[in-house]
Amino acid sequence: MEENLNKDQMLFTSLIMMFQTAAMQHMGKLKNPITDTIERDIEQAKISIDILDMIQKKTEGNLAEYESKLLKSVLHELRLNYVYERDRKEEDAKKEEDVKKGENAKETSDNKKEKKE
Repeated sequence: MEENLNKDQMLFTSLIMMFQTAAMQHMGKLKNPITDTIERDIEQAKISIDILDMIQKKTEGNLAEYESKLLKSVLHELRLNYVYERDRKEEDAKKEEDVKKGENAKETSDNKKEKKE
């Protein structure tokens, strides 16, 4: 009985770590081990976090103290990182849009100069 309990705890911990690693990879915090590159897909990161949130809700009251603390801690860390990366992505998009606007304004200005000449 004790052996099954330990095995289940190890499997549960592995499951939590698997989704944590996936979320961190999708947020660009870890390299993808297959491609050896940093890849960002913030929506996929959110899915991994949502799955962990669902696991927490569905297992409430059925976890050992260690498992409950682990899951709570992992979710807290991932949520903080997700908000940071999501906001950073929005800022990067805004900066890119501002650069394009600046380029378009320069092109328009250059075109006006060419027409005058």
